[in-house]
Amino acid sequence: MTERTYRIALIPGDGVGKEVVPAAQRVLAALPLRFDFVELDAGWEVFQRTGTALPQRTASVIRSCDGAIFGATQSPSQKVEGYNSPILALRKQLDLYANLRPVVSMPAPGSRPSIDMLIVRENTECLYVRQERLEDNGNTAVAQRVITRRASERIARKAFMLARGRKREREIRRLGDWRLANESPISNLQSPISQSHNPLIPPRVTIVHKANVLSLTDGLFREACLAVAREFPDVEVEEQIVDSMIYRMIREPERYDVIVAPNLYGDILSDAAAALVGGLGLAPSANAGDAFTLVEPVHGSAPDIAGKGIANPCATILAAAQLLASLGEGEAAQRIQRAVHRTLADNIWSADLGGKAMTEEMTAAIIERLGD
Repeated sequence: MTERTYRIALIPGDGVGKEVVPAAQRVLAALPLRFDFVELDAGWEVFQRTGTALPQRTASVIRSCDGAIFGATQSPSQKVEGYNSPILALRKQLDLYANLRPVVSMPAPGSRPSIDMLIVRENTECLYVRQERLEDNGNTAVAQRVITRRASERIARKAFMLARGRKREREIRRLGDWRLANESPISNLQSPISQSHNPLIPPRVTIVHKANVLSLTDGLFREACLAVAREFPDVEVEEQIVDSMIYRMIREPERYDVIVAPNLYGDILSDAAAALVGGLGLAPSANAGDAFTLVEPVHGSAPDIAGKGIANPCATILAAAQLLASLGEGEAAQRIQRAVHRTLADNIWSADLGGKAMTEEMTAAIIERLGD
C-alpha cells in the first residue's frame, strides 16, 4: 500500500446524501490508506441559505483535491431564479466528460443473474446544456440540444478503451491473478464482482442513438462514434435505436458489455438498468475527466426517507471504490467491492432491498468484511 495521503472532497448535499457520504467516508477510513477528508457545501439547502447552490469555496477547494464524493442534490421541479444544479456545474467546471455507470448482478433481491455491463454516458452536452426559452407569449417552450463532434469522439474513445480494458480484466480474473488486475493499465472504474461473462468473448460497444428521427444531432453522434470504432478493430461495434435499446436491455441484459450514449439517453438507460440488479441503492457512478474523478450514487436525495437512518449506503460505498480505482488503488477498491458483495450475500439488506438493516448496520457490516 502507498504512503501517499489522498485529499478527498466530501460533498453530502441534500437529503440522504448527508447519511450515505459519511458512510462511505467511514469505509474509506477503515482501509490501510491515508486520507485527508475535506467537507464542502453544495445543494438546494445551501442555495436556500446563501443564494448559491455551489459556493465559491467549494468550486475552488475541490480543485486542490485528488477526487470527490458527492451525495445528492434536491433540485426543484420548477424553475427557481438563480438556482443551477451544482453537480451539473461541477461536471462542466472540472470537464468531467464521462459518466461511468456499472450495472452488475448482485446477491440481492430483484437482481437478475449474469449481468455485467458498463453504461458510458456523455456528460457535458445534449439537453443538459440547459438552454431553454419561451416563445409565443409563453405558449411555446423550446429547449436547445447540443451535440458536438469533439465531445462525441471523446466519449466514444473512452467507451472503446474501457471495452478493451474490460476484456483484459475478465481474462485476468479467469486466471485468478488479482496482482495483474491491479496493474491493469486501463481501469474500468467498475465493480469486478460478476464473473459470469465468458472471458474469451470479444469486447463489444453498443452505440445508442435516435438518428432515424434526429438525423443531425444524433446523426453526428453516430457518425463520430463509428469513426472512432475504426481505431479499435479488436472491439465489436453495434448500433441500437434508444427506444428499442431499452426493450432489449430489459429482455436480454446479459448480452451487453459497454453501452455508449448521449447525455439524456445514458441517464435514462442507467436508471432503468439499475432496476435489473437490485435497484438504485446498489447503483454507483463516476464522473470522470482526464485528471479528476467525482463519484456519486445514482439515486437522488430521497427526501421521504431522509433523516430516518434507513438509506442504503451501498451505492455510495461502491462509488467510493470507483474513486479508489481511478487513483490507482485497485486492490483497495476490490476489497470494498468484495465486502459489499459479502454483506449482501449474508442477507444483510436495507429497507429498499426488503430487509431491516439500518444505514449504520449496513456500513458496519461492510467494514467488518473488508478484511475477508
